[in-house]
Amino acid sequence: MTGAERELADIVAESTWMLRALTVVRDSGLPDAWIGAGALRDLVWGERYGTGFDPVAVRDVDVVFFDPSDLSGENDQRATAGLVEAWPEPPWQAKNQAAVHTWYAAKFGGEQIAPYRSVAEAVATWPEFATAVAVRLDAADRLVVCAPHGLADLLGGVWRHNPTRVDATRFDERLARVRPRCRWPGVTVVAPDQPS
Repeated sequence: MTGAERELADIVAESTWMLRALTVVRDSGLPDAWIGAGALRDLVWGERYGTGFDPVAVRDVDVVFFDPSDLSGENDQRATAGLVEAWPEPPWQAKNQAAVHTWYAAKFGGEQIAPYRSVAEAVATWPEFATAVAVRLDAADRLVVCAPHGLADLLGGVWRHNPTRVDATRFDERLARVRPRCRWPGVTVVAPDQPS
């Protein structure tokens, strides 16, 4: 485990809510299942750059899994329902990353995308580098981190555009919807046209 991964693991270990969510996901039986994106960002930034983490304010708990044997939307619904049954409180949203290519263009526009070959390949395309991170617990309750672009932006409080899949217009829409400067006053927003 790298120093940054240990730092993230320490933040997660302090949150009984996140640990319970990770345990539910691990025990769900979903193949290659992780929690990532907004819920993880909300935890880290709430603790480091805001007034603390409030699980009630989490809009959804993005659970990603990888099941090439069933690309149907019903698979996502069954996965979500199973998580709700295990713990009804969080707003679970499970998505099979092996199936994203079947609906991405219809939902977001643009051309058809190629199928992802792994959860890590999918995570690498998420809209901001700070949210292009997922975590899970292994059988020994150790945190495993998937961070294709590293953890610098997540731990450093930087909202920066990941141009891999999302264009500047969608970045601006997300910025207006999430309002990171209001929610986490210590966060720095880097516009797509600003140098890194």
